Amino acid sequence: MEPKTLQQAILYFADPKNCREYLVSRRWLDGVTCPRCGSKNVLFLEKYNRWHCREKHDAPQFTLKTGTIMEDSPVPLAKWMAAMWQIVNCKNGISSYEVHRAIGVTQKTAWFMDHRIRFALTTGSINKLSGEVEADETFIGGKARNMHVSKRKPRITGTGTKDKTAVMGVLERGGRVRTSVLPNRKKRAIQSEVKKHVEAGAALYTDALLSYDGLASEYAHRVVDHAVQYVDGKVHTNGLENFWSLLKHGISGTYVSVVPFHLFRYLDEQVFRYNYREGMSDGARFDVAVRQIVGKRLTYDTLTGRGLLESCSTV
Repeated sequence: MEPKTLQQAILYFADPKNCREYLVSRRWLDGVTCPRCGSKNVLFLEKYNRWHCREKHDAPQFTLKTGTIMEDSPVPLAKWMAAMWQIVNCKNGISSYEVHRAIGVTQKTAWFMDHRIRFALTTGSINKLSGEVEADETFIGGKARNMHVSKRKPRITGTGTKDKTAVMGVLERGGRVRTSVLPNRKKRAIQSEVKKHVEAGAALYTDALLSYDGLASEYAHRVVDHAVQYVDGKVHTNGLENFWSLLKHGISGTYVSVVPFHLFRYLDEQVFRYNYREGMSDGARFDVAVRQIVGKRLTYDTLTGRGLLESCSTV
C-alpha cells in the first residue's frame, strides 16, 4: 500500500523495489522508455537497478534519476523521497539544516537537494486567471532582529522597505495563486504582471496603490483603500493577505532570511503547497510533486550563479 504519512513513506521507500515501482508508474505511463532516444527497446538490469537501451547511441544505460532533478546525485532515492515528502507537506517549509539531520546528509547537500526539489515544484500555465481575481504586492526581507550583528550592518542600510524585495501575487478566488519577483512597484512592472496572468474582462480587486491606475480599461477593476477599510463587500485582497502571511511565517520562522537571488524558488515552494492545500492528503500532494521531477535539471553552478559569473568573466 502506498504511503500516506511521513513514517509510512520512510519505511515504504526504504525498499528499492517499492521506490522503483512508485517512480516508474508515474514517470512512464505506457512502459519504460529510454530518456535519451525514446525507445521502448530496453532491458532492466536488476543486479545494477538500471536499464539498458538496445538502440545504438552514447550512454545507453539509464536509471530512475536520469533526466530528472536527481540526475548525477549520489544520494539514494530513499533519501530523496523523504526530503521531498517533507518539503511538499510541511506547512511552513523545512530548512536544509533540518533535512540534513533527518536524512543523514551534509547541510550543503541538503541545501542543494532542497533547491532542486523547489525547481520541480515550479508550475507554469498558458491559461490566464479569470473570474474574480485579487492582485497585491508585498516586500520580503530578513528582519534585523533575527540577524547576527555582523550581518545586520552590511545588509540593513535603511528603514521601511529599503533592502527588501518586492513580490507580486495574483489570486483567482476558488482557484490558484501565482507570484513573481518584481524589480520595483512602479506602474510598468505591476501592470505588466497583471496583464500577463489575468484574462481581460476579469473582475480585478486591488488596494489603492497608484500603480494599478489605468487597469479599468481592460478589467472590471475595483479598489479598496486600506487607509479606510480592508473589506468593501466583495472588494478585498484578504485571500492574498492570507498567502503572504503563510509565506512570511515560513521565511522568518523556518529560513530566517532569504537572499533575493533565490527568493523566486521559495515562492514556487509556497505556491505549490497553497495551490494543493485543500482536499488533498499528504500522499496525494506528494504524488503531484513526483510527477513534476522529469525534464528539470538544476546544476550547482546554475544554482549559485557561478556559471553566469564565469561566462561574464570571459566576455
